Amino acid sequence: MPLEIVLPRLGWNMETGRLGEWLKRDGEHVAAGEILFTVEGDKTTQEVEALDSGILRIPLDAPPPGKEVPVGTVLGYLLAPGEEIDTGSSKREADNIEVLASTFASSAVQHPASGFQPTISPRARRVAGELGVDWSGLTGSGRTGRIVERDVRQAAAAAQALPPVAERVSPLARRLAGELGVDVDALAARMPGKRIERADIEAEAERLKVDRLKVAAIEPLAPLPLRSSVPAPTGAVLPITSVRRTIAERMAASAHTVAPVTLTTEADATELVRLRRQLKEDGGLPLPAYNDLLVRLVAQALLEHPMVNARFDGDAIVQAATANIGIAVDTERGLLVPVVRDAQTKSLRQIARESAELIEKARTGRISPDDLRGGTFTITNLGMYEIDAFTPIINLPECAILGVGRIAAKQVVVDAEAERVAIRHMMFLSLTFDHRLVDGAPAARFLQRVKEYVAKPYLWLVG
Repeated sequence: MPLEIVLPRLGWNMETGRLGEWLKRDGEHVAAGEILFTVEGDKTTQEVEALDSGILRIPLDAPPPGKEVPVGTVLGYLLAPGEEIDTGSSKREADNIEVLASTFASSAVQHPASGFQPTISPRARRVAGELGVDWSGLTGSGRTGRIVERDVRQAAAAAQALPPVAERVSPLARRLAGELGVDVDALAARMPGKRIERADIEAEAERLKVDRLKVAAIEPLAPLPLRSSVPAPTGAVLPITSVRRTIAERMAASAHTVAPVTLTTEADATELVRLRRQLKEDGGLPLPAYNDLLVRLVAQALLEHPMVNARFDGDAIVQAATANIGIAVDTERGLLVPVVRDAQTKSLRQIARESAELIEKARTGRISPDDLRGGTFTITNLGMYEIDAFTPIINLPECAILGVGRIAAKQVVVDAEAERVAIRHMMFLSLTFDHRLVDGAPAARFLQRVKEYVAKPYLWLVG
């Protein structure tokens, strides 16, 4: 009996998804545990394994890669050798139909008119559908030029020698090509037999950019028109992706649900900078990033101020016993927040190793839904973009989020009585919290403790 292959549910709230790409071909034997295809969910691209063994059959009316369909939609089948998808049609019935069709075709007069398509036997048509062969351009070897099964299978074998362009371009590369204006099909034609990845698209975009600069350097500038009656072109219209739609819905829900308040302070990060420099000089790997240092110290502060590490659960407020810290990551697909779990129990090296793996998976589209669930607090850092302070949006159902600005060397007063100033590394911290869950004073005390931990790392290093 054919086994249905359906679009799986990647998360509890997932209702629809997109088939990324088939990693097995129609007609290929698949063993249980092998990767069949990829699915693009709300925020992740996940590989799906075969639960059973069999021969893969992808129907002609199956959803194509990239189409959004409901969870549970049939994508294909796994068949036993010799088994057909249409179990109600017997081999004898198919043979009788083919004999009748062959008799009709031999008595028909074929006109070489424009647009004429060759005749094809029912069995050959069915095999062409199973193997994905376009039979309209084939030359038949049967009587009166009729296309028979062996013609279709020969065409399929020839096509398998060189995968079609569509199968040699990863979904990420095709999406990036659209953003950068690269003709991915032309690029694939110049690179026969090679799978086109993100790096190929980026290299081609850079080459095109250099070519345009060369042309601009030798072409004379056209005179500027004094006035033009042509209307200004409209901006680019981009489709809303699953990730962008999910981000929009969650941000809107956060803005309309919580009672947000933002507190901002400036912390002396000189000792934090010195700590990371010493870790770098020590040479141990992995080297913790500033986000890793913040994850560890914030986790300690959350244990001391559990009201900030809370969420609503019906009519009750639940305070988390552990600090599961989410790290906001900018990716090509949109903002993702992988979670470092039980951060309060892990060393800096452990946090650095785990966060590096999570960030890499998020940016390459390999992160799993479980890696994005269960956060109790989030850190978002825009310091690398030279941002000092900003107002972050709470990541529901969490209570608060910490926004981190850049670390900048400034001249500050270090001893007011002696009127002494010094150059210190300063950092802005912005805490947005849900006033429904926690009042201003407890939230301020939490931010004050984080500021103290930034200024005095030894306080949490020995904790």
